[in-house]
Amino acid sequence: MSDKPLKAPLHPLLVLGIAVLLPGMGQIANNQATRGLLFAFTTVALGYVTSKYAAPDASVIGRYAGGFFVYAVAIMDAYRWAKVRWEIFNHAHPKA
Repeated sequence: MSDKPLKAPLHPLLVLGIAVLLPGMGQIANNQATRGLLFAFTTVALGYVTSKYAAPDASVIGRYAGGFFVYAVAIMDAYRWAKVRWEIFNHAHPKA
């Protein structure tokens, strides 16, 4: 075995904070770059599409509802995978 110290994954609350600031960046913090870029692109794309088809008198939330929905899913996904990675690491290496 190697004597190289183990690097723990980022704490799930830190990943949650990153995910709240920018869509898709929580996944990138979890070393899931492709997934993060997909979430970021989908957020922008669905926000654009819903803005074009929303009623003229819709609120900002209603106008970009598709983007906000994907953004919310991205936040939950980033936190979930960060928590899974954190628990797996702490179970396998309790003293790390």
